[in-house]
Amino acid sequence: MAEPEACAICEKHRGEGPLVGELVAEDEHLLAFHAPASAEEPAYLGYLFVETRRHVAELGDLTDEEAVALGRLAARLSSALVRVGGADHVYAAVIGDRAAHFHLHLVGRHPDTPPEYRWTRADEWPGAPRGDPAEVARYCARLREAL
Repeated sequence: MAEPEACAICEKHRGEGPLVGELVAEDEHLLAFHAPASAEEPAYLGYLFVETRRHVAELGDLTDEEAVALGRLAARLSSALVRVGGADHVYAAVIGDRAAHFHLHLVGRHPDTPPEYRWTRADEWPGAPRGDPAEVARYCARLREAL
């Protein structure tokens, strides 16, 4: 599938546009970023996006090689989120409503997360660990080291 004229994820991969985030891992098929943070809006620590380098819209559009790489990287990142990222569980979801570029959400759930903030609301929990850009960078460095 050819890259569309306006794809925010493709723009991000080229270093353009407003979407940023700390790079956690990459291979020939995928890039994994932490959710972006700013001084004004700290990020929920442990919210990752695994994105295909190639512009494809759906999980079913992945090549066999991309699918194998996705499974391997998602498992490694999930393990790192638990071992060094402080998560006690990792949620994985492919939603695809906001961007027509395949991306997998990996969300580490932190210990003591109240039941009403689990799964789709994990990052809304007011007591969740959050970080400014410097803290996100330190967090991602720990994840990279664990990989």
